[in-house]
Amino acid sequence: MADLTRPDRRSPWRRVAILASGFVLGALLTQLATLFLPESAAREFFTTTVSASLGPVSLDLWVLALTVGPLAIRVNVFTVVGILLVALFARRLL
Repeated sequence: MADLTRPDRRSPWRRVAILASGFVLGALLTQLATLFLPESAAREFFTTTVSASLGPVSLDLWVLALTVGPLAIRVNVFTVVGILLVALFARRLL
């Protein structure tokens, strides 16, 4: 029997929220690193970003036309650290 008082740990919305929060935390950590770390190989390593983009994407309905994009995802070491920290924090909450 399912426990209705406890949220599902495998919910796709929970995973999306963890990823989105992790990306935001990673971006914040990256900005802090560029402000406070001196010019060095370590700063270069931690703040080097790999980017993937998609778009622009167009949806043309007869009544409504919508164009979104380009959408880009930028990932670096701090982004991965941010996702891991948010995932660990979320796991501790449940």
